[in-house]
Amino acid sequence: MSSALMPVKTHIVIPARLKSTRLPNKPLLTIHGKPMIIWVAEKARLADFADDMCIATDDESIAKICLDAGFDVVMTSSEHASGTDRLAEVAAIKGWAAHDIVVNMQGDEPLVPPLLLEQVKTLLVQDAKSVMATLCEPIEDFDTFMRPSVVKVVSQTSNGQQRALYFSRAPIPCNRDVVLTSENSKQPPKNAYRHLGLYAYRVSLLQQFVHWSQTPLEILESLEQLRVLENGGHIAIAKAACSLPAGVDTQEDLDRLNAMSLTDFQDY
Repeated sequence: MSSALMPVKTHIVIPARLKSTRLPNKPLLTIHGKPMIIWVAEKARLADFADDMCIATDDESIAKICLDAGFDVVMTSSEHASGTDRLAEVAAIKGWAAHDIVVNMQGDEPLVPPLLLEQVKTLLVQDAKSVMATLCEPIEDFDTFMRPSVVKVVSQTSNGQQRALYFSRAPIPCNRDVVLTSENSKQPPKNAYRHLGLYAYRVSLLQQFVHWSQTPLEILESLEQLRVLENGGHIAIAKAACSLPAGVDTQEDLDRLNAMSLTDFQDY
């Protein structure tokens, strides 16, 4: 059977590692008594459009907790420069077909709606010339726009397809007239968008990605998706169909989720 006739399968992978500069041991930190990585995996399991899901980690303690909870785990190298590199190793270990789709679900976002996982997968399916897809949402306040921890994205629409032009931790795009004429302006540009850390990849891209060296802009911004753009790949992008609650980057973020009632947390 030719690859064109073979069914396209969708795989959800959750990269998880202990080494976090902002919040050490992050995947194992508890929210309402349960490790965060388990909350994330349980969310992924609700995404019934996927053919399978697994956790990719280089840490035995993460692996044990996930295996004990009944989840598939793939042990990967500790030398990966990015989560995308880790996903490429998983695809190789699993022997997934080049035309299959891998959805990357961040291990520090336990409130991700399964709807967004399906949206990013569908976005890639609908744009045959893109090798990757992701989502964004409008930035409504100036402090968020200025914060380096919030990744911004600018995009363009051509022939009905919206694709990313650039991702940055800097406040982009810059409204030149506001910057030059209004020192007291505290409004982000109307077309300011926050990039959401959800990705869908074609396995064929992952196979190429690991052979590309880290690129100058990727290293400068510490954003792995720039490696794709710098190598000429198209990244499909769309406004998220629903809001994505903030993930866990700091102790304050973790405290905020634990301060929610268990019912409210589970209802997201």
